[in-house]
Amino acid sequence: MEVSGAQMIIGLIIGIFVLIMLVLKTKIHAFVALLIAASITGLIGGMAPPDVIGAITFGFGDTLSTIGIVIGLGVMMGRVLEVSGAAERMAYTFIKWLGKKKEEWAMALAGYVVSIPIFVDSAFVILMPLVKALSSKTGKSVVSLGVALGVGLTATHHVVPPTPGPLGVAGIFEIDVGLMLLWGLIFGIPIIISGVFYAKWIGKRIHQVPTEDGLDFVRPDHPKNLEEYYELQESKDLPGFGISVAPIIVPVILIFLNTTIDGLGMEGAFANYAAFFGSPVIAVAIGLIIAIYGLFNKVRQSDAMERMEEGMQTAGIILLVTGAGGALGQVLRESGSGDFIGEQIASTPLPPVLIPFFIATVVRLIQGSGTVAMITGASISAPIIAGMDVNMVFAAIAATLGSTVFSYFNDSLFWVVNRMLGIKNVKEQLLVWSVPTTIAWFVSLIMLVVVNGLFG
Repeated sequence: MEVSGAQMIIGLIIGIFVLIMLVLKTKIHAFVALLIAASITGLIGGMAPPDVIGAITFGFGDTLSTIGIVIGLGVMMGRVLEVSGAAERMAYTFIKWLGKKKEEWAMALAGYVVSIPIFVDSAFVILMPLVKALSSKTGKSVVSLGVALGVGLTATHHVVPPTPGPLGVAGIFEIDVGLMLLWGLIFGIPIIISGVFYAKWIGKRIHQVPTEDGLDFVRPDHPKNLEEYYELQESKDLPGFGISVAPIIVPVILIFLNTTIDGLGMEGAFANYAAFFGSPVIAVAIGLIIAIYGLFNKVRQSDAMERMEEGMQTAGIILLVTGAGGALGQVLRESGSGDFIGEQIASTPLPPVLIPFFIATVVRLIQGSGTVAMITGASISAPIIAGMDVNMVFAAIAATLGSTVFSYFNDSLFWVVNRMLGIKNVKEQLLVWSVPTTIAWFVSLIMLVVVNGLFG
């Protein structure tokens, strides 16, 4: 190994070590920790100090220039869907469509759709009353219904834009958001299938339903019926299913149309307008407008603005972390570390597409946040595999799915799920949420290898 190569590797190792220690052991936020790690990686890796600053600022701005607006629009739309009751309407409609004895599938499907624009923690809290009501009226374990919902939410939260994490990864890898969205939806299907089967199994082991006042949980022997639940939902003043799902479906259709036309190489006025309306910025903006006038038509202007600004407060942190991840990636590019490591890995039998998957996996296990793990995994791996023979869309998806592994005590969603389901025993907490997320990770790994072998 050349001295310059060794210096690059040492810089990266120290930078990542400092990043992990700052996140785990100090009060420094992941955003600042990523910037410090980028600086250390560049300086120790041999870059001149002015060049390090230039790489950080360029990488930060370049990453956010591609996805920053979409993240802002997406979280505003998600907030509208939350407070208007649209998310609850979608979940209830899926339950009616699929009918009795398929409630787990209905909750997983609801989570799969709802989590595209809404943050996963919030979505679980919003839909938890449905889970409790359904458990009370059917006698099915709140655990089986809750785990099915959680897995459905996690599937799209981790891999489908315009959820901020996957959108940030798409920006770091500089790939078409439409392709990321399409493949993300496909990868999510086996995740929810495996998740529902596990949910049914764990629900039999931990058969728990809400008490009559809904304030606690008990473990009874006999189920109740579903009719009262349907009557309760019909009496609620929820928006219609069509207008509830339109803010999600319309942008997806527009983005798909643009991706399809671009893939076919079509030209002319129609292709130009399709490219305009199918760009993620315009498509998600249209979805937001549909949500505002379709779901907030009876809400005062000041209240509507306040609700959407609440969503923007959450987006701010995601934007900063995503931009800082882009800064770290740019330092790896300009320092030469990415190219050097890529050359070394290219000589090994490890498929390049798995590099972001395992980097994101390690980061997730160490610090807990799925979003930080996928952004960090993408930032480190994108410069490494840039010159390799690899499908960058699959590489981006690998970074997002690698971050699904073993959610446990350092993950906020672990506590949201277990506390809202009334699970207090540590062993049961691991069975309820750590195991299904690891199953999702393992299923993702298998599918990634298969799909990359067929289409990579």
